[in-house]
Amino acid sequence: MRIIGGTAAGTILKAPKGFEVRPTPDLVRQAVFNSLAPRIAGAGVLELFGGTGALSLECLSRGAAHAVCVEKSARHARFIRENLELARLPSGLLDLRVQDAFAAIAQMAAASQHFDLIFADPPYGEKNTGRRSASFAQQLLDDAGLPALASPGGLFILGHARRDTLSVPAVWEEAKILKHGDSWMRFLRGAYG
Repeated sequence: MRIIGGTAAGTILKAPKGFEVRPTPDLVRQAVFNSLAPRIAGAGVLELFGGTGALSLECLSRGAAHAVCVEKSARHARFIRENLELARLPSGLLDLRVQDAFAAIAQMAAASQHFDLIFADPPYGEKNTGRRSASFAQQLLDDAGLPALASPGGLFILGHARRDTLSVPAVWEEAKILKHGDSWMRFLRGAYG
């Protein structure tokens, strides 16, 4: 896994061993960032379920103004800090919050924070044919505070498994879906923003 573009392109990122973290694959990230290229420079970025911090770091490498990366595991957060150093990006550009993503959303919404780009590629949910998804991706879509974090014209990019059939609430408007194998990335806009 590496940073694909920008000032830190080619930097190999560290990830915890085992299956605790499922980093967004390079090919999927490349497709996402090719779609977002003109929107990244100067953007405020939020990454939920940070894992290795790859999405935040990719944005910073490509000229984002600032990123907030939320990761619940203190162990995984150490990898994010190491990856920031490996990428030789200024530490002041990344705010790493070691906490539950949903608690962070509530706190940031209460503080009226806004982001141009919001990324989440949480652990995948189970196949849910014939029933409503209970995955983290569905919980994010249902979270009442998340739409308030999107700046006017901002995007929420949500990763999930193809087998995880999501219900997109009316507060979100789907702009597009990128499909790569089992990985789907949905680009959503606030329907009322």
